[in-house]
Amino acid sequence: MTSEPAATTILTRLRDLCGDRRGVAAVEFAIVLPFMLALYVGGVELGDGMAIQVKVTDAAHTLADIATQNKNISNATMQTILNASQQIIAPFSQANVVVTLSEVSTDGSGAATITWSDSLHGTPRPVGQAVTLPASLAGQRNISLILGEVSYGYAPNLGYTITGTVNIADSYLLFPRNSTNITRSAT
Repeated sequence: MTSEPAATTILTRLRDLCGDRRGVAAVEFAIVLPFMLALYVGGVELGDGMAIQVKVTDAAHTLADIATQNKNISNATMQTILNASQQIIAPFSQANVVVTLSEVSTDGSGAATITWSDSLHGTPRPVGQAVTLPASLAGQRNISLILGEVSYGYAPNLGYTITGTVNIADSYLLFPRNSTNITRSAT
């Protein structure tokens, strides 16, 4: 039995180790896994955020659309309209949604102000508050519009520590359908 010198044994083992490819796939997987997980989680969060945006836009439009079909809105009708918007937001949390329905009227000079306003989970706009209308409506005299506004405080499930709560909001302006303006009554 001959013994090899220690230096030869170490060099042989190093040469064998450099040629060994058995663990390469496991090492590559360990390197790629964090990136794959980040892409997957980011895709899920992005999908949820986009779904909320679609629901917020739909709720703002529906809120204004339902209101424009009335000539007079009572407290009970207003509550029904505001609560209907929450059903559109489902299955997402209804506690994070703020819904505001207002009538915007312009005077003889075309200045737009709030005539009446109601809100669910928020503060209604003050009566008389000036409103900036889109360029296509700016300056029109003696018109009334219904303004539906919905905002949602979206808190990503896993990305919350990075972004915090993201406010997703949309608004919609529509002309009343059955009259020139919509009155708001307490009954």
